[in-house]
Amino acid sequence: MGLLDGLMGNASEINLTEVEKELEVILIDGEVIEKGYKLIRDLFIFTNSRLIVVDKQGMTGKKIEYHSVPYKSITHFSVETAGTFDLDAELKIWVSSTAEPLKKQFKKDKSIFDVQKAIATYVLKR
Repeated sequence: MGLLDGLMGNASEINLTEVEKELEVILIDGEVIEKGYKLIRDLFIFTNSRLIVVDKQGMTGKKIEYHSVPYKSITHFSVETAGTFDLDAELKIWVSSTAEPLKKQFKKDKSIFDVQKAIATYVLKR
């Protein structure tokens, strides 16, 4: 997967050294980025401590919201696959003490399962 996949709404694995530089302002001492995925402009970052969902907003993407979710706070997550007429797949992540899940749309491909597998790895093996 590459740049074109990211632009098309397919998650692609990203270069961790570039992301470390971008996220150095929010990482704590000893926190290490272990895996990352890009979905259009948004990022799913898996560190040794938490999931960081980076939501770039607006036309320029200069406004950024960082969702910081400790793995122990993820109560459950789901994948809804694309159908015949509904071409988007959806990933939902429920965080304790919130009523609405974090939601991200993916295009019809298997990349949603790569991100789901990473969430399962970090949440279920902790």
